[in-house]
Amino acid sequence: MQIWPAIDLRGGKCVRLRQGDYNRETIFGDDPAAMARHWVDKGAECLHLVDLDGARNGRPANLDSVRAILAAANVPCELGGGIRDEETIGRLLELRLDRLVIGTKALADPDWLRGVCRRFPKRLVLGIDARDGRVATDGWLEVSEMGAVELARQFDGEPLAALIYTDIATDGMLAGPNVAAMAEMQAAVKLPVIASGGVSRSSDVAALAAVPVAGCIIGRALYEGTLNLADALAAAALAAKPSANTV
Repeated sequence: MQIWPAIDLRGGKCVRLRQGDYNRETIFGDDPAAMARHWVDKGAECLHLVDLDGARNGRPANLDSVRAILAAANVPCELGGGIRDEETIGRLLELRLDRLVIGTKALADPDWLRGVCRRFPKRLVLGIDARDGRVATDGWLEVSEMGAVELARQFDGEPLAALIYTDIATDGMLAGPNVAAMAEMQAAVKLPVIASGGVSRSSDVAALAAVPVAGCIIGRALYEGTLNLADALAAAALAAKPSANTV
């Protein structure tokens, strides 16, 4: 299972929000490139970047920080936040981002998403953020009537790289992930599911690996030290080993 340390960008700084609330922000650093180097030095093999300003305003807003991260970290990076047209997709992929996360536009215009998935196969990730099982959009400011699993199934046959499923209620709360919701999603689709929200202990990583999901994103727990990256990577690696009791 892949471990994706998160770098959330707002105003050119590294921040974390609690439950997606822009008024509940903690700043963890003013040098995103240095933060990226830090996680890579600690063993990160991939990074999850979020442009929070972009998610709120509908267009990428922290591109200088993204460029600096890409120059500093020689690992695959994915970016989400405000990616809502084909021109933006093309421009961002030219920066050498490994893949891009599409969220809000998937609900607003599913035919558009199908088209760009086919235009950029395996370079796009469907990001589904949910509150009480319902899809949230526009930087989590709006909650729709669409069920998260229902939305995911609409795109299960498309050439997406993965599906990131975020449980907003657990995000940034350090209270553990919604393992049941992640298991429900992974059982419903063939796409690799990456879990996001609430991971704060090695046991959380192990629980998600047992689902199994393809990966998990870890944010606040790494920054506040309730979980170190080495332990998260070790838990994921241990879960991947065959059981000693397996014949």
